[in-house]
Amino acid sequence: MTKHRILFVCTGNICRSPTAEGVARGMASRLEVDKGFHFDSAGTHGYHVGEPPDPRTVRAARERGYDLSGLRARRVTEFDFVHFDLLLAMGADHLDSLRRACPREHAHKLRLFLDYGRDGGGDVPDPYYGGMDGFERVLDLVEDAAAGLLRELGVQK
Repeated sequence: MTKHRILFVCTGNICRSPTAEGVARGMASRLEVDKGFHFDSAGTHGYHVGEPPDPRTVRAARERGYDLSGLRARRVTEFDFVHFDLLLAMGADHLDSLRRACPREHAHKLRLFLDYGRDGGGDVPDPYYGGMDGFERVLDLVEDAAAGLLRELGVQK
């Protein structure tokens, strides 16, 4: 089985992208195809390097059965463009940042994560400055897009 290497990217790597990483990993595990994937997440900025995800992110994910406790924030590196098959941006601003940093030969790997969702694109909203309903909304969008991603990669109907 080919191992798919997928990186999810947001700003600080403490809300949206770790949620996407945890949801995708959890879905792949439930489908018993997790050995065919390497999921990771990173931020376009290094504001929170080494920190765990925001406690509200962890709580919302845990309530839906996803474990984010072992994740730590990091920043996107040059190596990521070479190593990963897909770099999935949580928003257009993240995609723009990735495009500016990405070597031309790897530009085909960059996409918006919500392109895999049923609504076909857009940004995952940043829940950081809001209440718990924002974190729930992020989970709704991420679960939908992660399911679409797995479908596109041929591992889920």
